[in-house]
Amino acid sequence: MNIVVLYGTESGNSELIAQDLSDKINADGQSAEVFDLQDFEPESITPENFYVVVCSTHGDGELPNTAQDFFEKFSQFEGDLTGVRYAMFGLGDSFYEETYSQGSEHIARRFTELGAQRVGEYGRHDASSWDLPSDVALEWLPAVVAAADA
Repeated sequence: MNIVVLYGTESGNSELIAQDLSDKINADGQSAEVFDLQDFEPESITPENFYVVVCSTHGDGELPNTAQDFFEKFSQFEGDLTGVRYAMFGLGDSFYEETYSQGSEHIARRFTELGAQRVGEYGRHDASSWDLPSDVALEWLPAVVAAADA
């Protein structure tokens, strides 16, 4: 299974997490590539790949800088993503209850609207915790990959 790790970031946290996930996937004998959402086109999403999306939240529940152009195109994209499977890992700060991890949820909703299926538990990192973001994501990853393999 080829895994594509996509990230949207404002300060670089999602990029670091995406790279750590890719390194772990490749070390475990699977194939993973990493792309910044700003360098990825919705037309490139195909059922042949499994997508792991790592996305932070900026401002009042908005998408981070590097995800904004992608999401604008994704919102206008009318392709059928039936057969596409993805996993989502969102970052946010639960201190802001109303908007916690909303950046990733914008992308997840659009995947679902286009017919894609989310696999595994929705992963999240809370900046109000003492947990390191990559540690939380690496703990979440095995169950997601196992579910995608099933």
